[in-house]
Order: sequence, then C-alpha cells, then structure tokens
Amino acid sequence: MSLRGEVIDLDKRFVWHPYTDLDRWEGEEARLVAASCGGAWITDVDGRRYLDANGSWWVSSLGHRHPRLIEALTRQAGSLPHVALAGITHEPAARLAAELAQVAPGAGTAPSGEQLTRTFFSDDGSTSVEVALKLCAQYWAQNGRPQRTRFITLSGAFHGETIGSTSVGGVAEFREVFAPLLFEVVTVPSPAEENGWERAISAIEDALRTRGDQIAGVIVEPLLQGASGMQVYEEAFLRRVREATRAADTFLIADEVFTGLGRTGAMTACERAGVVPDVLCLAKALSGGLLPFAATLATTRIYEGFRGGRERAFNYGHSYCGNPLGAAVGREVLAVLRDEDVIARVQARAPKIEAAFREMAETLPGLERPRALGMMGAVDLGDRGYLAASGWKVYEAALRRGVVLRPLGSTVYIAPMLTLPDAELDLLLGVVRESIAEVVAARP
Repeated sequence: MSLRGEVIDLDKRFVWHPYTDLDRWEGEEARLVAASCGGAWITDVDGRRYLDANGSWWVSSLGHRHPRLIEALTRQAGSLPHVALAGITHEPAARLAAELAQVAPGAGTAPSGEQLTRTFFSDDGSTSVEVALKLCAQYWAQNGRPQRTRFITLSGAFHGETIGSTSVGGVAEFREVFAPLLFEVVTVPSPAEENGWERAISAIEDALRTRGDQIAGVIVEPLLQGASGMQVYEEAFLRRVREATRAADTFLIADEVFTGLGRTGAMTACERAGVVPDVLCLAKALSGGLLPFAATLATTRIYEGFRGGRERAFNYGHSYCGNPLGAAVGREVLAVLRDEDVIARVQARAPKIEAAFREMAETLPGLERPRALGMMGAVDLGDRGYLAASGWKVYEAALRRGVVLRPLGSTVYIAPMLTLPDAELDLLLGVVRESIAEVVAARP
C-alpha cells in the first residue's frame, strides 16, 4: 500500500475531523494528504503543491515554517521547553507580556488605568475569550456590582468553542445543540447586516441604559466577524460601542483572535478604529502556526480589582499557561512584524484584494456583497448560510487548480499569509476568479 493509501486508511478508521460530515468524509477519497509546508504552500505526499489561501485557519500569518520562528522555537526547546507559571516565572513570558503591552491599543497614550498592561496567558483563542469573560464577571462580583453577570454580544458572532465562548457566540450551527448548557446573553443585531449599523448601536445603547446594572461587558470581533462569513462593518460602530460602554461604566472585550497582529492593516483592528478596549484577546497569529498559544490583555483597573487577599485571586489557569515555547515564538512574531514591515506590506496589498473581489461581483452572475479588509477578501455566492453547498463546489474547483480555498458555506474568501509575494497573490486571485466562474457557469 502506498503512503497515501496507508494514511487515508488509518485516518478513516481512527481520526475524528472538526466541522466535518462524517458520512461524506468516509465515503470520499481524501484529496490532500499533507507531508510538508513552507511559505504559502502545502505539499502533499505525492509531491503536489497547494497554495494555502487561509493560512490553515488563519494561524500561519507569516507563512508556514517561517525560519525565524523555527529558530526561536528550537532555541527555546533546547533550554526550557516548559515549566508551570504558577509560582514560577521565566524570561520568555515576562518579556512577551511587556512587549504586548507596548503594542496594545492605547499604549503610552491612554490614561494609566485604561492601558492594557497585564497579560494572562492561555492556550488558544477559545480560552483567551473564556479568560476575558471570567475576568470581567469576577471583577464585578468582588468590586461592588455582583449583579453584573450578563454579556452583550452581536448576532453572527463567533468567539470560540468552550461553553463560555459558545454562550457569547451567535452562529446557530455552532451553538443550537448546546443551548441547554449555555448561559444567558443579550444578543443584538450585527452591524454588518444590511442597514444594521443603526439598529445594532441602538440595541446596545438601549440594553446598557435599561439593563446596565446587569451587564458585565460587551464582546465584539472588531471590524470583522470571521466565522459567520467574513462580515465587515464600519469603524464608527466600534467607536460608538466604546462610548456606550464608558457611559455605562462597563467593559468592552475585543476578540482579536483573528483580526489581531496585522490582518486588517494595523497591529489590531481596535487601533485602526482608534479604540482602546478594556480586554483584548489574541491567539492564532501570536504563535505563527507553530503551536497553540494565546493571551488575554487587561487594563490596570481590572488587574487592581483582584487585590486584597487569596479569596480575591483569579483562580483559573492551564497547565500550559505561559508555556516558554509559545512565549518565545510570540516574541519572535512581534519582532518579524516589526523588522519585515509586515503591516505596511498588508496596507500595500489590500487595494488589490478589494479591487479583485469587487470585479468578480460586477462581472460574474449571482455574486453578492464583495468585501475586503486588509489581507482578507470575500464574496457570497447567493445561497446564504454556513451549510450551503455552493462554496464547497468552488473549493473543489480551486483544489484542482492547486489552491486550498476552504469556504464558509456560501462565502468564498481568502485570508492568506500577510507577506504573500505579489506573484502568488496574483495567482491566488486568478484561481479564485476561475473557480467561481466555473461554478456559476454550471448553474442551471
């Protein structure tokens, strides 16, 4: 049996894949059996190369196997691969926390109590959000407002897979089956919906005015709701939410697991909008696709609310909290963003992505709502919804052309490495257009 055949056989007998129709997966031949990767490319066991159009779920933002990240990981593994962060500290975590505080929104400019000076480390985006929710809830519980136990969230939001982060999510396919386990939230319309900006901010302001004594925080994906179909909304909305939470004296949680560290053409989407949140969640790009690692940044005000004895401590953590390997790679990610002028390169490429998706919608029949933000471009194929099949037809067409283009239902999008060379970006945009054109031409 070939290596491909052996791997596929073992996979179909023993592996449980995420977000996967089991009957369909087991009934089809696996298209891509990865053997290696580098830059924007994945190579399969037969030697065929595929351009990775979404950075393997948005984590490899500097490309696969960036040499500086590999070197940092290898160097750290040779001295201190792991120790618990409870009662112990180490250089990678201490220095990374300091460096994150320096690049956070409002660093050096916001009032001292509002600066994001404290980092709590965890292991992935879901847990970075879980940390944020628990920090806010416990802060109010032990600082005079214990009735503040509810969160406001946006329709179509996605914040992760733990029970807490699922509770504040708004994608029905990811939460309905777990509904009996979830806590109550206040859900308002998405600002990305048609004419939704005014309805969304009005709903938030109304909820804070009438139920402000119950609201522990408002959680948003700043400017870009990813998993619900790459829904983009205006910076002004985020600024209005910040104003509303300040007026109600409650917290704004910015989930920048996807948008943080350069994706939108700024270090964070909050920075792009001129907003300083009370809590900032980072993951995915923070460890460059090498290993799970996440951070939740909080203001000095929140940190100070946990003083006063052991009974007021944040009794939460993970075995791999502040893992030295992840922290060392995270530091190198920040260094590469700085040294290779990555954000400026995103800003230079963004207009090309926006123009390409707009041209597709104008010239190919049935396409709707072209949109782009930084190194992300998306368009809808008409049959709305996460379970729609049209995007997967484009996926198959693109895979035949050597591009991995995983859709979100009827939404076809790209979110490639931030430093994708111009020639490869042109190749990617060309394959997207060709693949969509093939699918729409076959429609009855």
